[in-house]
Amino acid sequence: MARAPLLQLSSISLTFGGNPLYDGLDLTVQEGDRVALVGRNGSGKSTLMKVMAGLVEPDQGARTVPSGTRVGYMEQEPDLSAFATLGDYAASGLSEAERYRIEMVAEGLKFRPDAPVATASGGERRRAALAKLLAEAPELMLLDEPTNHLDVQAIGWLEDYLRDTRTAYVLISHDRAFLRHLTQAVLWIDRGQVRRLEKGFEHFEDWRETLWAEEDEARHKLDRKIKAEAKWAVEGISARRKRNMGRVRALQALRAERAGQIRRQGTALMELESGPASGKRVIEAKGLVKTFGDKAIVRGFDLRVLRGDRVAFVGPNGVGKTTLLKMLTGELAPDAGTVTHGTNLEMAVFDQTRATLDFSMTLWDGLVNDPEMRVSGRSDQVMVRGQPKHVVAYLKDFLFDESQARAPIGSLSGGERARLLLARIMAKPSNLLVLDEPTNDLDVETLDLLQDILGDYDGTVLLVSHDRDFIDRVASTTIAMEGDGRATVYAGGWTDYQAQRALTAAPAAAAPEKAAPKKPAEAPKEAAKKSGLTFTEKHRLEALPGIIEKLEREIGKLHELLSDPDLFTREPVKFAKASDMLGEREAALAAAEEEWLLLEEKAAS
Repeated sequence: MARAPLLQLSSISLTFGGNPLYDGLDLTVQEGDRVALVGRNGSGKSTLMKVMAGLVEPDQGARTVPSGTRVGYMEQEPDLSAFATLGDYAASGLSEAERYRIEMVAEGLKFRPDAPVATASGGERRRAALAKLLAEAPELMLLDEPTNHLDVQAIGWLEDYLRDTRTAYVLISHDRAFLRHLTQAVLWIDRGQVRRLEKGFEHFEDWRETLWAEEDEARHKLDRKIKAEAKWAVEGISARRKRNMGRVRALQALRAERAGQIRRQGTALMELESGPASGKRVIEAKGLVKTFGDKAIVRGFDLRVLRGDRVAFVGPNGVGKTTLLKMLTGELAPDAGTVTHGTNLEMAVFDQTRATLDFSMTLWDGLVNDPEMRVSGRSDQVMVRGQPKHVVAYLKDFLFDESQARAPIGSLSGGERARLLLARIMAKPSNLLVLDEPTNDLDVETLDLLQDILGDYDGTVLLVSHDRDFIDRVASTTIAMEGDGRATVYAGGWTDYQAQRALTAAPAAAAPEKAAPKKPAEAPKEAAKKSGLTFTEKHRLEALPGIIEKLEREIGKLHELLSDPDLFTREPVKFAKASDMLGEREAALAAAEEEWLLLEEKAAS
């Protein structure tokens, strides 16, 4: 007997500001679904997720959730005003006996439960919201940009968690690698319609282009038919006194159909104009040292940046990537060492905190009052790469509607704020572009365009990002900051950095083994003598039997599936996928059993 879906939306209609976001929308989420929710900035992704969570009431339609099914939603801007610490907020939906779950997810997310709410940053608040959702373990998780403000290590931990969970989830993310690794279906919001692809995100862009090509072909055929019918109607006036009124009405219907079609939103007309060429040597840093109290940012760091280089800075949150960037650009002085800039540098900066945006201002005033964009004596024009342009026309280049021009910047979504900041830095020529977390909240299409623009940019780029796919596409050099003042320069992007790091780590790991070999049977005993179980290890030990039991059940089902002698011939793709899953589950089971044995021995000691 088929089980009821976890969530069903039926004939949902919703209008904001006079514009319909959805009309007659139907959507179903089943047990085990791993779904990406994608669409342009402003298409209504977050609003739809709030409808799914029951936080926004649609104008029409029904939301159905079976009795006893819990739907959890990760808020982008949670209200923590009633709580003293982030841990109090994260544990607010848990019983006293369940509070240990917060500690379990806190380490992976690098979330500090004891941090006071009053001094917590926006990123810390979002990590608290994510920790709250994971700890509550609902039957359906709704994740809105969960990777924003997470570093690469925390993103990797979250990927592993979501890959291993049996909980269904729908997630919004700009991180292509994250979506590719986790999703098995895609919901695409496009002009008020929601289409579903029963394949993972890696197939989405090809599918989208196919649908758009079919749409363009159908529109072309409709245009030709309207043209032919219109020609008949005009010629019929002179050829006959009495026209076929049925054909005239049909022509009117065709024209109405064509007028009712919603054009696809184009890509932003973003453009970077390089200023005068800088000198060949852009930045040279020698022997940089910077510490804050006992925390070392860099020790003896050297770097030479040449014209045209694309340098990416990666590492855990709080390791000092932005601090190093500020030293290289001259905003912050090092404790020791020197930074030398080349000639003719014209710098443009994209700030991850959006600190240069005044949220109380309107979009219009935010551009007109920018000293570098102001046109003397005019309140309706801005200077764009040396030429005056009307404020609304420039906003439209970045996909803002005319009605938004007088709206406060604080009312914009995260993606819209990022686009507005890009509009400001792209208005002036530059030859050194500093991008601190530019990818947060941008949709896939805008990211594609930004990557293309950076590829054609004649200047130099310094980039801080946790988006692995973006780094791979843009960076020619990657600087890995690993803490304790260590910063290592690698050639290439993220994938190249990982490969080079693995090669250098392998010999280092082998050396101690040769120098001080130990008998395998003695290693756990020696480790157990050193210390007892930590709080996290204790609860991990308690959780492992359940994990082992779950893996054994899954392995049993896969063996049962693969025992079908005709499966390979009938469904070779399914056979291959099941075989791969079986290998993964058996490896995971062996690792879980070994971990349980080690923890048991440590606990016994």
